[in-house]
Amino acid sequence: MTETIRFGGRFVVEDSVPESVVTPEDFTEEQRMMGEAAQQFLETEITPRDAELEALDYDLTTELMRKAGELGLLGADVPEIYGGLGLDKVSTTLLAETLARASSFALSVGAHTGIGTLPIVFFGTPAQKKTYLPALATGERIAAYCLTEPASGSDALGAKTTARLSPDGKFYVLNGSKLYITNAGFADLFIVYAKVDGEYFTAFIVEKGMAGFSIGPEEHKMGIKGSSTRPLFFEDVPVPVEHVLGEVGKGHHIAFNILNIGRFKLGAACLGSSKETIELASAYANTRKQFGKAISSYPLIGAKLADMNIRTFVLESMVYRTAGWIDAMLRTAEDSDGTPDDGMKVAKAIGEYAIECSIVKVFASEALDFVADEGVQIHGGYGYIRDYKVERIYRDSRINRIFEGTNEINRMLIPGTLMKKALKGELPLLRKIRSLQAELIQPMPLPSFEKPLSKEVYRVAQAKKTFLAVGGLAVQKLGLRLEQEQEVLCSLADLMIEIFAMESALLRSQKILKASGGEGTEKTGNVVAMTTVYVQEAMERVESLAKLALTALEQGDGLQMQLSILKKLMRAPLSDTVALKRSIAARVIRSEHYVL
Repeated sequence: MTETIRFGGRFVVEDSVPESVVTPEDFTEEQRMMGEAAQQFLETEITPRDAELEALDYDLTTELMRKAGELGLLGADVPEIYGGLGLDKVSTTLLAETLARASSFALSVGAHTGIGTLPIVFFGTPAQKKTYLPALATGERIAAYCLTEPASGSDALGAKTTARLSPDGKFYVLNGSKLYITNAGFADLFIVYAKVDGEYFTAFIVEKGMAGFSIGPEEHKMGIKGSSTRPLFFEDVPVPVEHVLGEVGKGHHIAFNILNIGRFKLGAACLGSSKETIELASAYANTRKQFGKAISSYPLIGAKLADMNIRTFVLESMVYRTAGWIDAMLRTAEDSDGTPDDGMKVAKAIGEYAIECSIVKVFASEALDFVADEGVQIHGGYGYIRDYKVERIYRDSRINRIFEGTNEINRMLIPGTLMKKALKGELPLLRKIRSLQAELIQPMPLPSFEKPLSKEVYRVAQAKKTFLAVGGLAVQKLGLRLEQEQEVLCSLADLMIEIFAMESALLRSQKILKASGGEGTEKTGNVVAMTTVYVQEAMERVESLAKLALTALEQGDGLQMQLSILKKLMRAPLSDTVALKRSIAARVIRSEHYVL
């Protein structure tokens, strides 16, 4: 990969080259070995005890987490000087993807290694890191992240939990409660957010057993039943001042940027579950016979498997593209010894890709819902029976659209954050909008589409112009009122999501084609087919989203002019997606797993 640092949100105003993105084809031997180690741990330790884990066995969960710690699977994000492996984010993304097959256990591990441990990795003092990180890396101590409250979910800064400094200045006294805390039943360490003097949002490290700290009963959940989810209560809990994480009043920098990482890692987990579902569904389709034939031989079943594989390919391209960017940006926040010791520099580094993290979270959670739903449908009645794992995947997937900020909140954040960056001069959005206006009223002759993927390159460029045209009109018509027009904001967010998805798949496909030396192979043909199908179908959604927004912004002759411009932007020859999906399905059915 070419070593370039791209700043978040620029994908809507600038084009990238294939060499600038990280893809799974770039994995090093070390990264592949880590993935294999996680896979082996899964097969030898987790799968044989799957039923016990899903029955919510605290002792077994913590025992297996410690075994994972012995293998280094819990310390991948922890710097080496504190007992971890200090791996890059591409490596830890691969671990999260691989362990996703462990269902609820994967959630317990993810909550511990991600949102539970990373606040100390990125924002802890040297003393805090020395005290806690070695034990967190081995699993000797388990972490939990405590942000949500009964009256504040999406509105995190509306928290009611308070912290007041004791008269002797040695403690902060916490009062309040937290809700839906993953790992609460067996965690030893809790990252808790409270408002100092009811005003200054601050993060604290709270240890199990502190006076006045209690844990409520387990919640009875729809899915992820093998994970612990309980409320917490704080009644005059004395927390030493040395346990303040970061600075008093700066807790939002920790909370929001750790959520960004959580959103991105959730995308990796959804990717792993999508791949597993394809394996389950394709194997079942080859086994199940109806009317004397395996159901995999019926085109409509094949079309489902093709769609599942295409969505997963696009998601995989988005996840690792983002991982590469975050890696590059975090390196700018490291000291000479490779440790991130300046919390504000880390916050800025992670925050650069807040838009992409939200995009990955939304796309991934909805892609997995689609894949899981189709997986159940392929299983028919058996998919509704708990003896088949696809039933559990279907139930477990639903929480992902709520976790780490609801998809609705993330959709509001995507265009909102883009506009803030534009107003700060961090990307040339408004200049691009102005320069585009004159171009849109000119004739738009179609170019030739002779080279592989040339049509997809053109269509992605047209999608970007569509976003800029609609976004520019929204800013012109609504001004500061835009943030209240949530339907329009949602349309803009979905346009950005589609652009990022299309471009990620396209860049990866171009990179694979180039690596093949231009030779047409079954793999390159399949990659091109998946990209072609996705881009064509995505452009149909782009057109629909643009029409929805335009009709909310304009009327009469003005609307007709905007629709005529949109029609020009959408023009391009169509591909036979039925034939392409049949070829993709054939590869999935033959291999019985996710394929390129």
